[in-house]
Amino acid sequence: MTDLLAEQDAARLALRCLDLTNLNDDCDEDAIRALADRAVTRYGSVAALCVWPRFARLAREIAAPDIKIATVVVFPTGEATDEEAMEETRHALFEGADEIDMVIPWRDLMEGRDATVRSRVERVKRAAGDAPVKAILETGVLESAAMMRRAADAAIEGGADFLKTSTGKVPVNATLSAAEILLTAISTADRPVGFKAAGGIRTTAEAWAYLEMADRIMGEGWASPQTFRFGASGLLDSLIATLNGAAPVTAQEGY
Repeated sequence: MTDLLAEQDAARLALRCLDLTNLNDDCDEDAIRALADRAVTRYGSVAALCVWPRFARLAREIAAPDIKIATVVVFPTGEATDEEAMEETRHALFEGADEIDMVIPWRDLMEGRDATVRSRVERVKRAAGDAPVKAILETGVLESAAMMRRAADAAIEGGADFLKTSTGKVPVNATLSAAEILLTAISTADRPVGFKAAGGIRTTAEAWAYLEMADRIMGEGWASPQTFRFGASGLLDSLIATLNGAAPVTAQEGY
């Protein structure tokens, strides 16, 4: 019973920290309406809906007032000029987004141009104003732990409010090993920075492992919707099943 209660506590926290996501290529308005319907549960609401920029206005109109609207910038490749990234950010905010998830120019970082990452994050943050900026590092394609740490440090230096692991669009997305590197970088930052694990997290047990890691590195109780997010589409079903006391749910494939 103790283990079940602990798992349910983890599921309740994970639900509050969930960016319920639809970044599928075939997403349409009906899918956004379905996403918004799922976002409010008997156990509370998710933290945010994460959608394509073209759906930000609709999501804001139909989502519960306490749910944030997150959208993506230079997604999923990270390939754009600084000016294009800033314009995308301003447009997303105009359309109703509350939070910006931006892909860093990770190819530049892999070629040793860390300053390009700092500059891109800095400029997107300037365009975003008070809106939180989550820097997507695409850790699954970076070649080493050292490169992941360089990406994390450059994004923090650029002013990122969150470090996010992945786009969910590459073969390897969120992993515990990448999370440990990013959380360790956050623990040494000279200002508060949040963490978002995105892509491939589909069960309560998987989410719990990330929350336990955050407790170990950042301190018990650090993880909250203000500091920690999960980016997922299928995780919600497993969390609800856990809170209902049912058998674990195998989530559908997706982001």
